[in-house]
Order: sequence, then C-alpha cells, then structure tokens
Amino acid sequence: MLDRATAPPLSQAFPRPDWPRPPHCLVAGRLDEPPQGARIAVAGLVILRQRPGTAKGVIFVTLEDETGVVNVIVWRHVYERFRRAVIAGRMLRVTGRLQRDHGVTHVLAETIEDISPMLDLLADPDFRPHAGAAPVARHEKGRPDGTP
Repeated sequence: MLDRATAPPLSQAFPRPDWPRPPHCLVAGRLDEPPQGARIAVAGLVILRQRPGTAKGVIFVTLEDETGVVNVIVWRHVYERFRRAVIAGRMLRVTGRLQRDHGVTHVLAETIEDISPMLDLLADPDFRPHAGAAPVARHEKGRPDGTP
C-alpha cells in the first residue's frame, strides 16, 4: 500500500485511475482522489442554492450524498442551458471539472441533469441500486431495520 505522504501523484501512481468516470458518479467522500481538472460526475440532494448579487450571475449549488457534500459552481452560460434543472431539481447529477483552490474542492458544472424522479426509487424497499448487489435481509416486519 502506498503511503500518502511519500506517494507519487495519483496520475503517476495509477496510469488508469480507479475513480468512476462519467456517466458514473463519484461520491463526495472520494473527491480527494481525482487530480485537479479531472472530468467527473457527482450526484446528490440539493441542500443549498445561492445566487449572490455580487457573483456576476454565478450560482453556487451544494449537493449532499451518503458520504458528504459537494460544492458546485454553475456559470451563467451553463445555467442558461440547464435552468429548469438548476431551479427545480431536488436531486441532480452534475458533470464537470474538479477544481481545488485554498483547500476547498468544487465541481465546475458542464452539464446538469435533474434526477429527482429517482427519489421515488429510494423510498421503495425493493429497490436495488446495482443489479449485482446482494439481497437485503428482511426482518419480520418487512424492512431491514424491523419497522413496518
């Protein structure tokens, strides 16, 4: 195993990086793995939209997944193309370039997709996120945690 303090940059250590590439999504907890400028896709619940008057048309969106939060920067020209998703989406998939600046990681949005209809699937107790996933053990009352 490589020691992070002495390891070469990821791009040198692994010629074919193992992080998910678009259209597959990278979870927030793994945003430290791809190199600066890598094209990635992320997805999550929209927990914040900001459009400060001083930001010259830039919109800041914060997404949350099961591992953490993702900061997304939406430039005006991207917002104009994906306005409906940015305004109305409760859950989004964003593809863009990874940017790290002063210890903060952002995704500079290139495409934005409203995947809010997938929220209904998350509430379905029979939903399996991956076709090859192991079955969920059922308890007496039907759900894995034993609730009705």
